[in-house]
Amino acid sequence: MNSSNVTSEICPIRPQHISIPVLYCLVFLVGFLLNVFSLWVFTCRTSEWKSGTVLQFHLAVCDVIICPMAPFMAVYYHTSNWLFGRALCRLKIALIISHISSSILFLTSISIHRYVAVVRFNRDSYMNQKDFVQKLCIAIWVVALTKGTALAAILDTSIVNNHTLCLSFHQGQYIDIYIMVNFIIVIPALLLAFTVSAICYSLVVRSMSRLDTSHDSGRAIKSKSRKMVAVCLAIFVICFTPMNVVRSFGLVVKKYFPHECSLLSGVETAYYATWILTGANCCLDPIIYCFSSKKFSKNFLISHISMRLQTARDSS
Repeated sequence: MNSSNVTSEICPIRPQHISIPVLYCLVFLVGFLLNVFSLWVFTCRTSEWKSGTVLQFHLAVCDVIICPMAPFMAVYYHTSNWLFGRALCRLKIALIISHISSSILFLTSISIHRYVAVVRFNRDSYMNQKDFVQKLCIAIWVVALTKGTALAAILDTSIVNNHTLCLSFHQGQYIDIYIMVNFIIVIPALLLAFTVSAICYSLVVRSMSRLDTSHDSGRAIKSKSRKMVAVCLAIFVICFTPMNVVRSFGLVVKKYFPHECSLLSGVETAYYATWILTGANCCLDPIIYCFSSKKFSKNFLISHISMRLQTARDSS
């Protein structure tokens, strides 16, 4: 089914308030700048890469590639019209699905790596071997890109009530596909990833509780590890959970209560608002790099100071 098929829906399609696309673009702009800077630190300031560095680098790449799509999506949210053609709609679908899938998989891999490094402390573990982790990252990209490409090949734009839509609740012809993908693939994968991460980090925290805190170094390591655990779990709870809950509810409303237009409109607005929280994961991920690597924190700080000094010299 393509955009040449014109359908009519019971509920009107309303543009979103300007605050949603503005905040959406702002969040992704900050995330883009932070992750580009992180990639620069990884590639230009980090001389020795370990297995954890490889995972963090790929997570930063994952965050960067979705950010350029933000202006197009912001225009779409504000106008409720996809103005950029079918090819860019398919690219949007592929990038969104690939980004969310790879982000969750990389975050889960980082939690497992942290568990192995802190609790198991086994240098012979596969997760401590850089070659294995590089292959793991390639496998994650293959899985994520395959999912994104497959859905992009199935889904398309459609004209509903004189609005050109792309990946919308109002595309009634795709509602069964949306429900199947959401409840059979997306939600179980998110729950499994969150469960694995929560178990790993709870074991990390328990291990840290036995750490000798009579010295400053012990207290610093314990505090840093707890902060990293908090950030990682916050990404799952704050960034990914609201979007998935609201989307699931919206799909149920669209499928089984199609005449509840005011409810569907409110859910749609809430769904677009949760995308702001989802975009915030691009801003929070660099904090993980700082907490997990002393060298990254040092290089990040030195690079930031150097850039500010250079800016001050140029302005003078």
